[in-house]
Amino acid sequence: MARRWLVTGCSSGLGRALATAAAHAGDLVVATARRPEDVEDLARAHPGRISTLALDVCDAAQCEAAVAHAADRFGGVDVLVNNAGSGLFGAVEEVSDEELRAQLDTLVVSAWRLTRLVLPAMRRQGAGHVVNVSSLAGRMGFPGLSAYVAGKYALEGMSQALAAEVASFGIRVTAVEPGAFATRYGASLIPAAARVDAYAEVTGPMWESMRDMQDNPSLTRPEVFAEQVLRLVAAGPTPLRVPIGEDAFAFVEAAEKANLREFEAARAFVLG
Repeated sequence: MARRWLVTGCSSGLGRALATAAAHAGDLVVATARRPEDVEDLARAHPGRISTLALDVCDAAQCEAAVAHAADRFGGVDVLVNNAGSGLFGAVEEVSDEELRAQLDTLVVSAWRLTRLVLPAMRRQGAGHVVNVSSLAGRMGFPGLSAYVAGKYALEGMSQALAAEVASFGIRVTAVEPGAFATRYGASLIPAAARVDAYAEVTGPMWESMRDMQDNPSLTRPEVFAEQVLRLVAAGPTPLRVPIGEDAFAFVEAAEKANLREFEAARAFVLG
């Protein structure tokens, strides 16, 4: 039986690849983007399987309309993929309250809102899957990406709590953690309005490395991400947090080892 997907952020990169792969697999997809013209070709390429819709995930009314559209067009949502996002670049001292709120609105509040909107129907049908697209930044901090890291850590915390809340209703939750993929993410990074030159030496290399990711052919292709998400959705029980990409496991392993060293140092400090 065809699954019914609602995928945000489908104009390019990971979301676009996932919407395409799900349609190729015979599923039904509501593919959304802030600018509907960016996804109209998906509907033309997959008539009857992909329905496109304008969605600014920070607009509550548009989120409600997207869930209603999925119900009207395909009868509901089996898989929600909270993929839409943006990146703010700046050290903590450089990021204003307003910039931080906007970043968290995009990365956390929107995913929370859409999840809340689909849960009643998922509970009634006794099944569903919420896939939150996190990042390696949900496992470790990177200089210059403080606000983005904060958002991804919050998204992963939400995912962990949500999984415990909805498991008895037959609803699954997965936080996928992409590594470096050949997407436009690096070029879409928005620098904070304020600049403190003292941080240039610390954050500059990160800024350059992120910009170098722009459609870099040496990085993992978005189609690999799509394939892995389809496998996760089709599988039975899976881990809550799943790194994806050729570099992802090495990064997470290094982060977990560093966390363990920090834990042991803290225990020795407190307990002696």
